[in-house]
Amino acid sequence: MNDTPMLIEKRYNEMLSSRTPSERLRRVSRMYDSGRKLVMSGIKKERQQLDARQLRGQLFMRMYGSDFTAADRERIIKKIPNIKLDTDS
Repeated sequence: MNDTPMLIEKRYNEMLSSRTPSERLRRVSRMYDSGRKLVMSGIKKERQQLDARQLRGQLFMRMYGSDFTAADRERIIKKIPNIKLDTDS
């Protein structure tokens, strides 16, 4: 879905193009951090009983879970230290 007017999109692209690569990287990094905080906040609100390991597992599932098959997710989780999928997901 793209509901951005062409003029606004053009201005935005010009603004991005005028930034240095390091400025663009910083911007993307801040956006990722903000998104991660929002996801984490939502998980904590919904599932207050999760321990830190389960919270990391839920974060992984929300952000990347649909990118992998069930078998791949299990394999990945086993390789990450201090992470656990809770059984109530």
